[in-house]
Amino acid sequence: MTREAGIEKTYLKVRGRWCYLYRAMDRNGDLVDTMLSEHRDMAAAQAFFRSANSATGIVPEKVTTDGHGSYPRAIRSMLGKRVTHRTSAYRNNGLEQDHRGIKGRIRCMSGFKSFTSAERFCRSYDELRNHLRPQVRHNQHVSASRRRVLHLRRTQSALAILVAG
Repeated sequence: MTREAGIEKTYLKVRGRWCYLYRAMDRNGDLVDTMLSEHRDMAAAQAFFRSANSATGIVPEKVTTDGHGSYPRAIRSMLGKRVTHRTSAYRNNGLEQDHRGIKGRIRCMSGFKSFTSAERFCRSYDELRNHLRPQVRHNQHVSASRRRVLHLRRTQSALAILVAG
């Protein structure tokens, strides 16, 4: 995570039940971490902050969330008391809009039959989508020809990783 991070959750259907997809993005709009949970409680929030912190090794200065009651205690216990917790309906709009990609892909699938396959799909989909993203910085203009070149390079590197695995 960079010095500022936004945490957001959305809902997905797994085995006919709603589950929570936690996602964290940094200030530049880059994906930090994702986690699928069957519950939205203190244990899930702590697990998500622990996972995001171990993925980056950086403790953010500010974390913006939707204001759920478990976030303040989870932030204090997992990230420390120096981290500023903000709740704002508007600061996470970019992250809210970013849910469209995964929601659009899942909608045509009509949910998942297994929690592990849902978790694997959400993590890999978000990571691949973030890897193929054309923008280097938030709100930076990238020309169509440059986006095409970047997309082809990133696609080739993703395919090379898949072939090697």
